[in-house]
Amino acid sequence: MTVDDERAEHRAELRLLSAGAAQNVATTLIPAFGAATGARVRTSFTAVGELKERLLGAERCDVIVSTAAMVDQFARSGKIVAASIRPLGHVHTGIAVRSGKPAPAIGSGAELRESLSAATGICVPDPERATAGIHFLKVLRALGLHDTLAPRLRMYPNGAGAMRALAESLESGLVGCTQITEIKATPGVTLAGALPAPFDLATLYVSAACTGATDPELARRWIEMLTGADSRALRLNAGFET
Repeated sequence: MTVDDERAEHRAELRLLSAGAAQNVATTLIPAFGAATGARVRTSFTAVGELKERLLGAERCDVIVSTAAMVDQFARSGKIVAASIRPLGHVHTGIAVRSGKPAPAIGSGAELRESLSAATGICVPDPERATAGIHFLKVLRALGLHDTLAPRLRMYPNGAGAMRALAESLESGLVGCTQITEIKATPGVTLAGALPAPFDLATLYVSAACTGATDPELARRWIEMLTGADSRALRLNAGFET
């Protein structure tokens, strides 16, 4: 084993559990974080419901990125350091189409209903564990479309998977719905817009240290990089409202 191999083997490591909404921002910052700290970041990006299950299952974690509601819940139970919680910003749920296809009209409830009714299929994240998927089913029910459109739903474990499927499909008439950050991060799809009022959902995402963090100072530095002023432009460009 070379000296460089030994150094790599003993590098500090940060374990990040994150909602998919923050994946693009987090992965963009990892090289700079590694250069500044010498640490490597082990990431896992998934739906919020799965994050909750993994924390309840006592999975080891240094930093979490998830909805404010979920993180607050775990802070009250002692799994998250409450004083470490910092906001990334709000993310709206939006409608996407494959790049090069006309964007559907979704500026009002009536337009949204008409456009969804015309879709041959709708790519969505897990409607039981993903924030956008859960919300989208509520929207379909509110529009009176759930029973009609349920057979047309194409469900994926997370928003990134749903958007990749939309981008890769050659089928005409498909649309997708997930967090705007996931839409903007996926090549081959285009954001048609956020869901219109009163169907819009703006979800606040936060980052926080887990109480079992191996290196609390390393966790603090990552949270500062992810949520601080220096990354604000990156977050805005990714689709966060700060």
